[in-house]
Amino acid sequence: MMIRKAKVLDVKDIKDLVNRYAEKGEMLPRALGELYDSIRDFSVYEKNGKIIGVAALHIGWEGLGELRSVAVAPEHIGEGIGGKLVNACIKEASRMGVEEVFVLTYVKEFFEKMGFKTANRNDLPQKVWTECRNKCVKYPDKCNETAMTLKLD
Repeated sequence: MMIRKAKVLDVKDIKDLVNRYAEKGEMLPRALGELYDSIRDFSVYEKNGKIIGVAALHIGWEGLGELRSVAVAPEHIGEGIGGKLVNACIKEASRMGVEEVFVLTYVKEFFEKMGFKTANRNDLPQKVWTECRNKCVKYPDKCNETAMTLKLD
């Protein structure tokens, strides 16, 4: 079991895992081309040669990083994998000089346990909403995601 940065060979497994949740409307879908373009953002949790968890840290604004596509195989939920992946992304963000990390989530309680605080979505830069506008059928009127932020030391 280990967390490592994703490799090109992981892209199809990342897509399968993320899109399992996207099909249920629980996160945005990811296309293969998009995943290849952003492969450096992703970390994976590997167990016995199989990817069972993923998370991405995307730097999209000065001093601001976004956690994206945090997903754990349903049969492994509750094993602490999501928390380990989020912590790995937070450590990476800190090393990069990111001052604040945000997430848009349906699982508020999970991120509260990780130290995130609920934020006003309108306080986030408009650039943040590009994916929402372009990909999400719930945007803007039916969006029920919670914006959360974590200030880094």
